[in-house]
Amino acid sequence: MGEAYIVAATRTAGGRRGGRLRGWHPADLAAAVLNDLVDRTGIDPARVEDVLMGCVSQAGEQSVNVGRGAVLASKLPESVPATTIDRQCGSSQQALQFAAQAVMSGTMDVVIAAGIESMTRVPMFMPTDLPEKNGFGHPKSPGQEARYPGIAFSQFMGAEMVAEKYGLVKDQLDEYSFDSHQRAIAATQAGAFKDEILALDGVDAEGGAVRHDVDEGIRFNITLEGIQTVKLLREGGMISAASASQICDGASGVMVVSERALKEHNLTPLARIHHVSILGHDPVIMLEAPIPATHRALAKAGMKMDDIDLFEVNEAFASVPVAWLQDTGADPARMNVNGGAIALGHPLGASGTKLMTTLVHALKARGKRYGLQTMCEGGGMANVTIVERL
Repeated sequence: MGEAYIVAATRTAGGRRGGRLRGWHPADLAAAVLNDLVDRTGIDPARVEDVLMGCVSQAGEQSVNVGRGAVLASKLPESVPATTIDRQCGSSQQALQFAAQAVMSGTMDVVIAAGIESMTRVPMFMPTDLPEKNGFGHPKSPGQEARYPGIAFSQFMGAEMVAEKYGLVKDQLDEYSFDSHQRAIAATQAGAFKDEILALDGVDAEGGAVRHDVDEGIRFNITLEGIQTVKLLREGGMISAASASQICDGASGVMVVSERALKEHNLTPLARIHHVSILGHDPVIMLEAPIPATHRALAKAGMKMDDIDLFEVNEAFASVPVAWLQDTGADPARMNVNGGAIALGHPLGASGTKLMTTLVHALKARGKRYGLQTMCEGGGMANVTIVERL
């Protein structure tokens, strides 16, 4: 089996809902990332063989195969095909894994895996709520109801269930959320994101032109006391908006190539794809899947936790990474070293390649070798990708 290499990785800075990226059509925002990947590598755009685009809310401006729409809005020629992938929050991580598998199989040499989500212009739950309100039904089928009677699948409840199962308390989650902001603030002030962020033209609150090159969700004046006073999402629960990922607009992407393409196009690899896997798990607790998925991935890769230098565990809710740390025994100082989605935002379908972009750049900056990325996903699933920095 052949090897697959990441030769470029980029992301936009996260935009808050109704924030600096609100003027961007999602296809154009994704196209900017495609263009940047081509510019970073200097490769002939016509040599890209496929674009795999993660996107969760495929409705409105993100419908009709937004991946292809992004290609048609970019400098890539019409000959470059594209498809759009929905594995919920892991959509663009799955795009990366599909790209790696295509390259490893020898069927393709140059593939772009990317993700897009404008949660301003296509609000969360729009693909389900809008049809249901207009009499076109609900995603839960009679067959699912028979298997899971009376259960409303909910990530919010799943986050609470994870906290309860692992004996977590609200103070732990609030403290973790505060730390996420502190890490993101430190990373931003140190210029840690400089090489990975694609600066764009945005608009300020009054509609004036402004440069968008800093993650808009970071609260630079945040205090632990402020987090502790945020209203809980449900009475008697432990999760608040401050300990959940932020609604976010953003796009991200990586270019994956074969060894043959490395030589032919004189490309310098950032990392080699060492392992890819996906695990289905309990759809009711839903968000616990990264824990067994990590254990299985390491076993399949013949590795141990101590072999991994840096981890990216998506902060959908604070209970997910805190439970993951507790179960795996991983060193907290190696996880989400530049902050996570609680501070930086979670642009759903774009988060997979966003986290990978941060991971490969962090490995390079710190001179480390192996990185592991995992994400909880709607429906009770988790992807795991392990990369080796080169």
